Amino acid sequence: MSAPRVLLVDDDAVLLRVMAQAFSRRGYEAVCADSAASALTACAEAQPGYAVVDLRMPDGNGLQLIPRLLQSNPALCIVVLTGFASIATAVEAVKLGAHQYLTKPADVDDVIAAFGYAPGVAAPSLAAPPTPLGRLEWEYIQKVLIECDGNVSAAAKRLGLHRRTLQRKLQKRPSGLA
Repeated sequence: MSAPRVLLVDDDAVLLRVMAQAFSRRGYEAVCADSAASALTACAEAQPGYAVVDLRMPDGNGLQLIPRLLQSNPALCIVVLTGFASIATAVEAVKLGAHQYLTKPADVDDVIAAFGYAPGVAAPSLAAPPTPLGRLEWEYIQKVLIECDGNVSAAAKRLGLHRRTLQRKLQKRPSGLA
């Protein structure tokens, strides 16, 4: 029986190498891709059972990549791993077919556990601290931006903000976001 294959998609070469080594130590065969285009090629050639996809890449984004990977391999179990998390992108990723959504830093054991997550099965409850107000605001702004297809002027109008005010808010990251 051969080792399960995992496709790792991230534009950070160091992170790719570290993740590939960690997956290899856990019995996986890692296939790395540093762009959306190379991910599609690698998925078609290697036919992995699992994929770990970053949201931000130089030639597209992970959300656009999810349906294309699933078209190439409908049985692919995709986990989105990102440093730029928001509730809006998490919901969108799952709607597009991602199995799970994790934020960096997450170790490989977290990713492997996410591969085994079964939708509809209750996860053990963890006591989480309340979400800071700055993060809630950031997530709401991201949701509105997605609804406005990234148009800052339209999003500012819907939020009741001046465009420049929204641009300043977008340049800042609330505490707790990587």
